[in-house]
Amino acid sequence: MIASDKSSVQILLKRCLAAGMKTIVCSPGSRNAPIVISADSHPDIETLVIHDERVAAFYALGISLATREPVGLTCTSGSAMLNYYPAIAEAYYQCVPLIIMTADRPEEWINHGDGQTIVQKGVYYNHVHGELVIPESAKEKGVYAEKIEELLRNAISGWRGPVHFNLPFAEPLYDTAEVTASEVFPFNVGIEPFRAESLRAFKKEWKAAKKIMVLVGQMDRDVGTEKLINDLSLDPSICVLVENTSNLSGSRLNHCIDRSLNVIPEDQWDEFKPDLLLTFGGAVISKRIKTFLRNTKGLKHFRVGFEFPEMDTYRHLTQHIFASPFDILKILQKKEMRKYHSNFGSKWKQLDFLVKDHQDLYLDSIEFSDLKVFHWINQFLPNGTYLHMANSSVVRYCQLFDPVQDAKYYGNRGTSGIDGSTSTALGFAFKMPENLNVLVTGDISFLYDSNALWTKYLLGNVKIILVNNNGGGIFKIIDGPSSTPQLEEYFEAKHEQTAEHICRAFNINYRSVSDDTGLQGELSTFFKDFGVGRPDLLEVFTDSSRNDKVLKNYFQEAKTWI
Repeated sequence: MIASDKSSVQILLKRCLAAGMKTIVCSPGSRNAPIVISADSHPDIETLVIHDERVAAFYALGISLATREPVGLTCTSGSAMLNYYPAIAEAYYQCVPLIIMTADRPEEWINHGDGQTIVQKGVYYNHVHGELVIPESAKEKGVYAEKIEELLRNAISGWRGPVHFNLPFAEPLYDTAEVTASEVFPFNVGIEPFRAESLRAFKKEWKAAKKIMVLVGQMDRDVGTEKLINDLSLDPSICVLVENTSNLSGSRLNHCIDRSLNVIPEDQWDEFKPDLLLTFGGAVISKRIKTFLRNTKGLKHFRVGFEFPEMDTYRHLTQHIFASPFDILKILQKKEMRKYHSNFGSKWKQLDFLVKDHQDLYLDSIEFSDLKVFHWINQFLPNGTYLHMANSSVVRYCQLFDPVQDAKYYGNRGTSGIDGSTSTALGFAFKMPENLNVLVTGDISFLYDSNALWTKYLLGNVKIILVNNNGGGIFKIIDGPSSTPQLEEYFEAKHEQTAEHICRAFNINYRSVSDDTGLQGELSTFFKDFGVGRPDLLEVFTDSSRNDKVLKNYFQEAKTWI
């Protein structure tokens, strides 16, 4: 097998393979030639080439989300590595194991006027689980091999996330050597066993509490966890709140948090506040539930998971429990942990039923707007779809509707930025060629990440719905920006662009609609024949002067439904 003659590359790739890395996303350059040559020549490594480094990093993020495996990234030296940073921050907060391999100039040339040279050491310090500079002279058996294994263990076990390897290379860069493809050795991830004795305080508080809320953030679909959470929800004293990104469904779960919170009369808020809060999963989208729980006096909060042990989102953290949600939910199935102390959970579910009964009738009556668009998307979306949601208004609108049966919901909610939504979705879809992947995005997110379409790995299993309201509509919805004279130019960033010519440039099938009848007609056929040819994009134009009024009226009208 041919590989670079740089020993640092050989020992790094060998250990990355042992840690489960099968794919490396490469951005063209010269200084990273030793990594690219070795990876491309290895029979067990898939290499993809994506020119735009920001796109490449989010694309790798999407691949890792789809495969649940670590994914490599490599680029040349200098500013190239800085373009990785938005995706690395997202991976850090979403706990995704990216293995970043940046090429560098030899240390003696740093800050001495050499081209494509910056101080690369420590650049990602605050958003990786470790960093290592590997000299060219690193040996197969030695301290650097051990340090590589330690960093990779940090990436893939317990609190998962990105790690950074910086590799300085002196010229020549393209020399190769014949190497033997060694067997992949066992890799000990070193996960600490769960210790049930750490639950003494939690069990005591759980048994004493009369009103319990279980709140689940962003997570992958897990059938075992879903069954246990549905069993738990049968207890009328337990309220279970989930979002679409929780990827859990059940008849007694409350799927639309903001929809329910909106209709609680202020003089009844205390009746809906829990004594004990149990949380797991990642980011929670709803700002309303965060405010609601932060204002709940005397709340006991137990947080489950391996990540971010000091995170105190609701300002009532009692204990962080280092265990999987499945482990804790299994314990709560035991007879002595079952409660039936109140109707707290039933009261929350009754709210959900009442609002849901009225919502469809209301949505049928409103004029064409962003809210109406998301209503029809939810009606036509096929069961089992992988739905990718861009940030800002898109992900918030989606939370007002019950999840589509067996659909799986994804979004970059680690940092919640608009950058990389399209790239992440396309990376994910590349690894799911037999499944329908639908990206719903706004115009600003789409335009910002349009280079995501500049790749040869686009498949026909991708359908993009672009809601174009000519600016950042979120800023008319949230408090603050809507009251300023700078709203349209500085916050909304009003524009007149469309996606038509971008689609033409990248050979994407384009169509557009701007009214209710046209949208229903397009959606009735839009999701058919996926997996054939090139991706399809449907651009939906809405009136920006109307959207915020329709949404605010929805929340106001909903208060009269109970």
